[in-house]
Amino acid sequence: MCLKNRTFALMEKDFIFGIHPIMEALEAGKTFDKVFVQNGLLGDNVKELKIRLGKEGIHINYVPVEKLNRLTRKNHQGVCAFLSPVQFYRTEDIVPQLFEAGKIPFILILDRLTDVRNFGAICRTAEIVGVDVVVIPDTGAAPVNADSIKTSAGAVYNLKICKEKNLSKVVEFLQHSGIKVVCATEKTEEIIYESTLSVPLAVVMGNEETGISKEILQKADARLKLPIFGKTGSLNVSVACGAFLYEIVRQNFTTFKENS
Repeated sequence: MCLKNRTFALMEKDFIFGIHPIMEALEAGKTFDKVFVQNGLLGDNVKELKIRLGKEGIHINYVPVEKLNRLTRKNHQGVCAFLSPVQFYRTEDIVPQLFEAGKIPFILILDRLTDVRNFGAICRTAEIVGVDVVVIPDTGAAPVNADSIKTSAGAVYNLKICKEKNLSKVVEFLQHSGIKVVCATEKTEEIIYESTLSVPLAVVMGNEETGISKEILQKADARLKLPIFGKTGSLNVSVACGAFLYEIVRQNFTTFKENS
């Protein structure tokens, strides 16, 4: 199936609603991107669903019924969900596998990036330059859906995507694993072109409006920015990410070429 047809199929199938359909999807081993449950919803079936979602480590977003009604006009029974077209991984599982395979980890962390098209464009660039892992939070992030797949030109299928509850703890884990963590931020005087960026490395890109969280900025090994010579104050995050990633490729070109 071509990417266009595959994307269209996903648009039809990645949204489900109702308690029993979602339970059936869980039984079938489907991967969930987001689950919405109506605030204050009660009942034995709802309780059973919550328990099962908890066992699978799937985060529940509690929302007012009005949000669910905007998602569908049909009888949703207070529960709606978006399935993911890709499998999600855990950073603590993937990083050791990379080292064991003799690879030098190159990781990208997206801190609460919300725009689907930015996410897709970033994944496209990340896959092209050889990023091994893209880490996203399990709440407050752009969905991995048909739109992001289309924007990524299918690159999402060729990346390991890790969905994590706490990005700050991920940063600590990476640092303890010998991976340098660099934040792309305007809140610094250090220019990326004046820094040595040898892999293993993790790059953090922030939310389109608020940037990278203070907690992650404080824990990072370095905070770097791109130079700005014009009057416009900032770049689109996907453009900035591309510039950062390709500077890292430039500095590590021989290593990347040998590992490709």
